[in-house]
Amino acid sequence: MEPTEANKLVVQAYVKAFNQGDMQALRTIFAPDALVYGVLGWGSMEQVIPVWQELHNAFNIQLEVESIIAEGDEVAVRYTERGQSIGSFRGSAITDKTYEIVAMEHFVVRDGQVQRRWGARDSAAQFRQMGLSLG
Repeated sequence: MEPTEANKLVVQAYVKAFNQGDMQALRTIFAPDALVYGVLGWGSMEQVIPVWQELHNAFNIQLEVESIIAEGDEVAVRYTERGQSIGSFRGSAITDKTYEIVAMEHFVVRDGQVQRRWGARDSAAQFRQMGLSLG
């Protein structure tokens, strides 16, 4: 298997684990020294896992891969992200409303593990669709 195809499989394993809320699997997909950059800042997996768990519990986030491109050790993905306000996120109300937005992530994959991940998404549209305040 070509390295770029293997790197895509690593990212697809990340998507599956994220959609299932399987934080233990995510710990194995990311390298121990991986750094994750996102809307809420950046950090190590030890710092990011609790945030991802909180987001998953509050919004039941599901990522659907629309496009995945790999070159060398880099993988770029465009998603349709869907979810629903089913729990409180940092004190927010539970509205039961759904949302659908475009999200994008860029990964560096080496030796079968994610080393870096950058994420971009329209959090303002997400919160607006769910009837939540950003502030």
